[in-house]
Amino acid sequence: MSPRAILFDLDGTLHDRAATLQAWLAEHTARFALPGGYAERFVQLDDFGYRSKTLVVPQLAQEFGLGHDPQALLDHYASHMAHAVPMPHAHDVLRELRARGVRLGVVTNGWAAVQRACLDRCGLTALVDDVVISQVVGLSKPDPRIYELALARLGVAAAAAWFVGDSPRNDVWGPQAVGLRAAYLPTGHGLGAEVPEVVLGDLRGVLGLG
Repeated sequence: MSPRAILFDLDGTLHDRAATLQAWLAEHTARFALPGGYAERFVQLDDFGYRSKTLVVPQLAQEFGLGHDPQALLDHYASHMAHAVPMPHAHDVLRELRARGVRLGVVTNGWAAVQRACLDRCGLTALVDDVVISQVVGLSKPDPRIYELALARLGVAAAAAWFVGDSPRNDVWGPQAVGLRAAYLPTGHGLGAEVPEVVLGDLRGVLGLG
């Protein structure tokens, strides 16, 4: 049976965060004349966005012996969303699913202003029916209540919905705990074979819509 609704993670799922970060790092390293290896180390310490940049940037400044004020480097990170790009196939997948009557939502952890800017920059805002952002609702993945809230806002039961994302904890185990089926996007976190691994362009086939 085709799903009545699909909930998506944002960063690393609909938003190509890796490409966004690389584009920003190219500008960042040039602007501050940062040494070789800085960008690669930033990506390592960033840990797919799960580590606060208030910890990452001072550590980089110390490791590389930088003369820059860490706050200046940190302040420049605020501009990274200007480089935001969607994942390949994201627009096509969302448009096709909506054309087939599937309700679409985004459930993302993060700051409201940043995540809304990301959605707008990537051209995703108008392609989904609802967006749940952790800062706004006071709940964060993998708290079961955030998935339940998202389902309630779309008016769909968990048994009739899927969750798609790239985090084993937030986008697979958390959704499954409330009865959602899960599709895992293998964008770097690593996971076993307990759930389907797909790339976004294959999602239609996985859901029986292709």
